Amino acid sequence: MNDLFSLEGKVALVTGGSRGLGREMVLVFARAGADVVITSRKVDACEALAGEVRALGRRALAVGAHVGNWSDIDRLVDAAYSEFGRVDVLVNNAGMSPLAPSSAETSEELFDKVIDVNFKGPFRLSALVGERMAAGDGGSIINVSSSGAIMPQPGFGPYSGAKAGLNALTQVFAREYGPKVRVNTISAGPFLTDISKAWPDEARESTRSSIGRPGNPSEIVTTALYLASPASSYTTASFVRVDGGLY
Repeated sequence: MNDLFSLEGKVALVTGGSRGLGREMVLVFARAGADVVITSRKVDACEALAGEVRALGRRALAVGAHVGNWSDIDRLVDAAYSEFGRVDVLVNNAGMSPLAPSSAETSEELFDKVIDVNFKGPFRLSALVGERMAAGDGGSIINVSSSGAIMPQPGFGPYSGAKAGLNALTQVFAREYGPKVRVNTISAGPFLTDISKAWPDEARESTRSSIGRPGNPSEIVTTALYLASPASSYTTASFVRVDGGLY
């Protein structure tokens, strides 16, 4: 059974990997045997986490990059393949969800920033890495989406639209790079990451869901490891809700 979830000899690249859900995925992948590329805009935070990965006996590469910038993505991919020669698992986790005063008051700058990080960047990164995976030994791409794509709320129009587009990309790339590359979506609900510190107390304690509370970041790791590992060899183009049963 352990072999099904082993990432021994694999390389995982996680965007937004220095904190929150990304950090949890980096650590569980390393514990499962993977070497890890950790990227976010704050390279110092990436390097600090890379030190923890190395302490687990795995190799780690910290890369500062803005996933909304295609030139940064190109540089990130070059660095990953230069260091490790391969990427077996790609997690498009980086995202941003600023609240706008209203749809009419949403600036073009804010709109573009949200689309760039949540949609444009994952498209470019999946295209570059997915093509190499398909030409090589295959791999797994995991898109971290949001319940906001299926239960959109006013004030989050660009974010909800971008995440809905990311859900569509899962279908696109699953067909384009299959059968050697599996592409799946994790639809994440509310988690108690750093962002939640700005939430009202009530939102941090309860949710309108079957479980009734927000998730702890560690509760994302089993789904992420399943989708990254051989355990999900017949799972692709799937949409997995990890949101406590929001309704």
